[in-house]
Amino acid sequence: MDRMVYVAMTGAKQLMQAQAVVANNLANVSTTGFRADLARFDAEQVQGPGFPSRINTVAAGVGFDSTQGTLVQTGSVLDVAIDGKGWLAVQTRDGTQAYTRGGGLKVNALGQLVTERGDTVLGDNGPLAVPPYTQIALAPDGTISVVPQGQGPETLAQVGRLKLVNPPAGDLEKRADGLVRVKGGAPAASDANVRVVSGAIETSNVNSAGTLVDMIEYARQFDLAVRMMQTADQNATRAASLASLT
Repeated sequence: MDRMVYVAMTGAKQLMQAQAVVANNLANVSTTGFRADLARFDAEQVQGPGFPSRINTVAAGVGFDSTQGTLVQTGSVLDVAIDGKGWLAVQTRDGTQAYTRGGGLKVNALGQLVTERGDTVLGDNGPLAVPPYTQIALAPDGTISVVPQGQGPETLAQVGRLKLVNPPAGDLEKRADGLVRVKGGAPAASDANVRVVSGAIETSNVNSAGTLVDMIEYARQFDLAVRMMQTADQNATRAASLASLT
């Protein structure tokens, strides 16, 4: 009887973790540049003394879906979408370098170029600063040019270039904050082949319909695991009652 309880219990626990992954994906279906997390179920033998007859069901993370989302035109010059493979480098609040596909950019009160979530956008030489301007333009290679405030269009000048990277997919890992980092923490080198589209953003690559179906399926499987535990408990109670009659 304990085997039935054990199998049902471990399955229910891992199904809850898988549901958390699916729920997070569904919650970010409208988050710019979001990459869906992936998970699968593996069978893992329980280590320890005794006969090896116990198997855990483990919801193992297998990275994230790197499929590109849909590019949506916004008309805002500082909205930037990566065209194809690649990432935009940012500096997080803890000072580390990370990478994102969320290119809804803006200039903050200090003149720094930041993302929607407030991370500082990096250029090839560090954080990007944009002086007061009357006109701004962004080239496909990430070069930012401005017409300084109070000047004519003939004074168009470059102020920096976005740091665009494209490390191998196997070297990347996604953290709980939704940003991607290189395994080991080393910063990725700039890649001149990465291109951007100004005036557009990339939507989340989460398939809302498929994710909702997964959530319903996991909920049903969890309910089945709970019912298995209840059945095992009922069987144990009946067996004890029969034993007391002898």
